[in-house]
Amino acid sequence: MNMLEKIQSQLEHLSKSERKVAEEILAAPHTAIHSSIARLAAQAGVSEPTVNRFCRRMETKGFPDFKLYLAQSLATGTPYVNRNVDEDDSVEAYTGKIFESAMASLDHVRQSLDLSAINRAVDLLTQAKKIAFFGLGSSAAVAHDAMNKFFRFNVPVIYSDDIVLQRMSCMNSADGDVVVLISHTGRTKHMVELAQLARENDAMVIAITSGGTPLSREASLPLVLDVPEDTDIYMPMVSRLAQLTVVDVLATGFTLRRGAKFRDNLKRVKEALRESRFDKTLSIPGDNG
Repeated sequence: MNMLEKIQSQLEHLSKSERKVAEEILAAPHTAIHSSIARLAAQAGVSEPTVNRFCRRMETKGFPDFKLYLAQSLATGTPYVNRNVDEDDSVEAYTGKIFESAMASLDHVRQSLDLSAINRAVDLLTQAKKIAFFGLGSSAAVAHDAMNKFFRFNVPVIYSDDIVLQRMSCMNSADGDVVVLISHTGRTKHMVELAQLARENDAMVIAITSGGTPLSREASLPLVLDVPEDTDIYMPMVSRLAQLTVVDVLATGFTLRRGAKFRDNLKRVKEALRESRFDKTLSIPGDNG
């Protein structure tokens, strides 16, 4: 049952004020997914807390989460582009849709993220003798970003998007090593094989992936991202943003867990990089502003 069907089936069980919210959404669902909570409340003639109560009645975590599920009910989209974008959208329309979808989806991922798994991942990374980040396609860009962040942390870090080198690295891994595999679908055969190889050689495998997938089952520690984006049909967008954000969370946790003395080392790295950049106050030739 999609969200529109759920709202319709629950109408007679809602309170008078919640029913006003439901009827406003059913009358103009495409407007509702682009509305703020204040705007929807005003249009329905109810308070913002009433809108939130209605969203929880629909078994969502709040208004942003509700809008995400509502958008899924409406989406047909443009194949191989984005589920929320229509063929005849103006630049204003598709720009707004992409940003709104990204914000709502990231909030949904944040609320569904297993923080105990994040804490365990930070433990593994801070204790690692060596860390490897591997991904393919759009996930390779995320793995490369992770390498850039962790490379300054004074721990050996490996990154490659070459399948042969990835296999060799996992075959040469050992106890105390951590291999981080990134895949939204979690169904890429090569990534599952890497997880198996790394674990056979006593490395810990962290998988940033979707739940219930072959990769999540093969990993020592899956970090499950609940991102409703079918990348078999649509261009990877929100899934990539969610992966990048989780990498930022892990890097932040690593830095905090290492303590103040470690942050002094990061300060020295920053100072060493300063010589490679122009000073902020230096005027640009030809710039009269």
